[in-house]
Amino acid sequence: MLSREYREYRDGDRSHNFNDRRFNSASKPMPQSDFIALPATSSPPIIGLLPAGGQATRISPLPLSKELYPIGFQAVASGRSVRPKVVSQYLLERLQQAGIAQAYFILRSGKWDIPAYFGDGSILQMHLGYLLMGLPYGVPYTLDQAYPFVQNAIVALGFPDILFWPEDAFTHLLRRQAQTQADVVLGLFPTDQPQKAGMVDFDSSGQVHLIIEKPSQTTLQYMWAIAVWKPTFTQFLHDYLKEIEAAKAQNLGTQSPQELAIGDVIQAGITAGLRVEAEVFEAGVYLDIGTPENLVKAVQDYARLDPEIGLAPEV
Repeated sequence: MLSREYREYRDGDRSHNFNDRRFNSASKPMPQSDFIALPATSSPPIIGLLPAGGQATRISPLPLSKELYPIGFQAVASGRSVRPKVVSQYLLERLQQAGIAQAYFILRSGKWDIPAYFGDGSILQMHLGYLLMGLPYGVPYTLDQAYPFVQNAIVALGFPDILFWPEDAFTHLLRRQAQTQADVVLGLFPTDQPQKAGMVDFDSSGQVHLIIEKPSQTTLQYMWAIAVWKPTFTQFLHDYLKEIEAAKAQNLGTQSPQELAIGDVIQAGITAGLRVEAEVFEAGVYLDIGTPENLVKAVQDYARLDPEIGLAPEV
């Protein structure tokens, strides 16, 4: 059964305002100069993207980037000792578990402690690179900085200040994408705080119909937290932002730029005809350490040591 929100949207209620952008791929062809097609026989690489452009204002001041905040411990020296484990390492390990060996952090200027800590990624047996964010108008702009490096790749998106389970979540998303060839696959988690999340309406086949960012009231129960997508969405994102910036340059809007959510761009992709699917983790857990209460919870849960693995959070 379709949700009330989707029925309202389908029947003409646009009050949610996630679809009033100026891009529609059905009416405007993709600029060929920006798109380099993969050879038919190529298997695209899978590259992780970790946007790290936030300023952590809700938990400031901090003596380091929040992506390096120590959460729990890891075993060293054959398990006979432990060392602190930074929060973004959990995401890197989940990417690695899915067979992803290459990833880019996209940084705000000044967050040099992140590349200083992880270096080239050899400490995790990964290949890591670092890019600088450009326009400070939200995650979509941050992600688009990676466009020249990932335009022909499968992208795996995760947020480096967030903890989630199951550990093999990206494996499930990649498997679904390979089977269905969806343009985007979202990893969905149950939440009781919809006002803080991108809520998702989907049908029994897993097809996503609607994404609503941080609704004050909703009947939807699942939020999206991670994603994988094909080059079709990378190109859509790139062109969508170009359209917005072109409109600003023509003085079509006089208001100050508002931060754009990546969920809004995915919704625009759905409207334009891209296929977006959901992989639901019914028993999944998602914890954003960017709020004081969640940071306390993460530190407390991860402080319990297991003699075999060094860490045993209560899920």
